[in-house]
Amino acid sequence: MPHILKRSWLVSFITIFFTVALALTSAEARITKIVINRFESPTFGGASFGNAGKYEKIVGRAYGEVDPRDPLNAIITDIDKAPRNVRGYVEYDTDFCILKPMFTNQGNGLLFYNVLNRGNKGGFNQLNLGVVGGNDPTTGGDGFALKRGYTFLWSGWQADVLLGDNRMTFKAPVATNGGVEITGRIRTEYIVGASTNTLNLSSSFSTGLTHDSYETVSLDNSTATLTRRVREADPRIPIPNSDWAFADCSNVPFPGVPNTKKISLKGGFDPNFIYELLYTAKNPTVLGLGFAATRDVASFFRYSAHDDFGTFNPLAGSIRAAIMQGISQSGCFIRGFIDLGFNQDEAGRIVFEGMNPHIATRRGPLNIRFGQPGRATGQHEDHLYPGFESPFTWMPLCDPVAQETGWLLERCYKTGTCPKIIHTVSSTEYWDMRMSLTTTDALAQRDVAIPDHIRIYLMSSAQHAPVAKPALGICQQLSNPAPYYETIRALLVALERWVLEGVKPPPSQIPTLRDKTLARPDKASTGWPDIPGVKYTGVVSELTVNDYGPEFQPTNESGIVKEPPAEQTARKYTVLVPRVDANGNDVAGIRSTTIQAPLGTYTGWNLRRPGYAEDEMCGISGSYIPFRRTRAERLAVGDPRLSLEERYGDHSGFVAAVKRAADDLVAKGFLLPDDAVRLVNQAEARDVLR
Repeated sequence: MPHILKRSWLVSFITIFFTVALALTSAEARITKIVINRFESPTFGGASFGNAGKYEKIVGRAYGEVDPRDPLNAIITDIDKAPRNVRGYVEYDTDFCILKPMFTNQGNGLLFYNVLNRGNKGGFNQLNLGVVGGNDPTTGGDGFALKRGYTFLWSGWQADVLLGDNRMTFKAPVATNGGVEITGRIRTEYIVGASTNTLNLSSSFSTGLTHDSYETVSLDNSTATLTRRVREADPRIPIPNSDWAFADCSNVPFPGVPNTKKISLKGGFDPNFIYELLYTAKNPTVLGLGFAATRDVASFFRYSAHDDFGTFNPLAGSIRAAIMQGISQSGCFIRGFIDLGFNQDEAGRIVFEGMNPHIATRRGPLNIRFGQPGRATGQHEDHLYPGFESPFTWMPLCDPVAQETGWLLERCYKTGTCPKIIHTVSSTEYWDMRMSLTTTDALAQRDVAIPDHIRIYLMSSAQHAPVAKPALGICQQLSNPAPYYETIRALLVALERWVLEGVKPPPSQIPTLRDKTLARPDKASTGWPDIPGVKYTGVVSELTVNDYGPEFQPTNESGIVKEPPAEQTARKYTVLVPRVDANGNDVAGIRSTTIQAPLGTYTGWNLRRPGYAEDEMCGISGSYIPFRRTRAERLAVGDPRLSLEERYGDHSGFVAAVKRAADDLVAKGFLLPDDAVRLVNQAEARDVLR
C-alpha cells in the first residue's frame, strides 16, 4: 500500500505549489501513474551529509504509455505490433528508486540517473566509496556525492531481466501479428566456467541466470542445431540431436525433464568449447520500449508536478539539470539511446544535459526483435552478435567498410538536444571492444575529430573493471587490480560542473595516430617488452561487416536479425590498441598513481589458459605481471623491466613517487585533492620495500 507523504515532502510541495504547473496536457503525460511502495525518511541510519543534510529513499513503480504514431516512438521495433489501450497508446511499467535530500532545496539541483546493468544499480558506489548493501545500499559510504547534494534515480529498462537479489525490472508487452503468435529463428551461445549439464536457453558468459529465455516453439529438437568449437574462428562441429534436449537435467539424468526454456547436454557442457544453438522461438517482447521508458521516467521526475491521479512528483521543482551514467552494458545503452533520438522527450525538451557512457564502445542491441541486450561482443564470447555496426563516431564520418556515412549524434544535433558527454574507457575496450573505431576512420588512416562538447578519456592500462585482489581464474596471468574509481569521481565532478556551471573539463586524453600512441596489436608495433613467462600473441577483437538480412537496419541498430549472420570477411575494419612503455604500460591516457608509480605491468588484455580455449582473449580481464624486488632477481630470469629497488630505492622512495603522481593528477584535474591524500596514505601503509 502506498505510503502517506511525510513532512519533508509536504514542505517541498508547499514550496513548489505556486511555481510548478499542477497539470500537464495528455500529449506530455507519458508517465500516467506512480505508486510509492517504500519510503525511508531518513535513510542511511539518519546520517547527515554536509549541507545536503539527511537523505530519504523512495521506491516504487511507474506506469507509462507512448503514442506509437509519434515519430519519436515509431522507430521502436515492433511498436506497431504491441497491444494498445483505449487511447491507442502502448503501455509499460517499471521499477524506480530515488535517493534525495530530505529537503530538496538543500540539494545542488543535479539529477544523477544511473542506467541499470542487468537490473542492478550502479554509479552510487563509484561516487560514494565504501558503500554497504550491494544492490540496495544501506549506507552512504564516504558520502562524497551526497555531500555535494546529488539526487539519484534508477529505473528499469530491460524487459528480460528476472526478479531476484533486489534487481529492478521493466515490463513491456509481447508483439503479435494481430493477436497471432510471432516466431523467429534465434541463436544463442554458451561458454561455461565449469562443467554443467543444464543451462537456460538465454545463458551466456555475461548473463548467467539473471535473464529470461525466449521459449522454444517445440520440445522436438529436430529443426534445431547445436554445435561446438574451441576457438571463435574454428569450424562448427555438429552435436547429434540425440545427445541434447530442451530439458532440465539438474535433478534427473539425461534426457531429463522436458522444459521449453532450458537445454541439457549428455555428458555436460565443457569449459573448453563455445556451444552455439539455433532454434525457433516465440513471443518477442517489444524491448525497444526500454529506451522510451527511460526517457519518460527521467522527464517525469524532472518536469512534472504530479501524475494523472494527483500523486505528487517528489522531485518537482528541485531539478536544475540531469546527467546520465551507464557502465559497460548500460553505457552501450546510452550510445543507442542518444543515437535513436531518445534524449528529446515528447514535449520537445532535452532529457539529459550530460552523459557518461563508461567502458562502452558499441550501441546496445536493444531495439531488435528477439533481442538479447545482455550479451557482449568480444573476441571470444558472443563475437557475431549485433552491436558493432557503423556508425561508431561522435562526428560525421564516411565509412568505406560499411559503405555508409553517419554519426551517433545526428538526431540530437537536428533537434538541439545533444548533451555534453564525458566518455571514459579502460585499456580493455581497445583490445576486446574495438574502441579505436570511435576515434579513427574505418581503416585507421587518420584520427577523427572530437566535438567541443565531448571529452574522451582512457584510464591507462586499466582493465574493464578493476579487481580488489589479483587472481588467475581461467586466465594465464593474474587479473588487473589497477584502480580507476578516483579518476571517475574527478571526471563526474567535472561533468557536474560542466552542466551546472559551464566549466569545461580538461582536454581529452586518448591514444592517437597523430601522437603515434595508437598502434596495430603486433608486438613490434605496440612496443611490448619481452617479459619472461608471458605469452604475447597480439590477439585482438577484430571486426568485419556482418549481414543480418534485409529486415535489419544496421545504421539504427534496429529491426529483425536473420541468424546466423553472413560474415563478409572482405569488408574488414582496422582495430588499433594503445602503445606501451618499457614497463608494458600504456603511454597515453590518464596515467593513475598506480601507473605512474607502478609495481608491475598492467594490461587491458589477458589470455585463456589450457582447458578453456587456450590463447583466446580472456574476456574482459586484463593482466598484472609484478616487478621483481631486486636487480639480481630480475636478471636471473631475464626480465628487462627494472626491479622495485632499482626504481624506488626503498619504501620512502615509492611513497614519494606516488605523491608526485598524485600532485600531477590533481594539477591536471584528474584527481580530487582529498582522494590524492588518501592514495598517498594508502601507499605509506603498504609493505612495498619495507
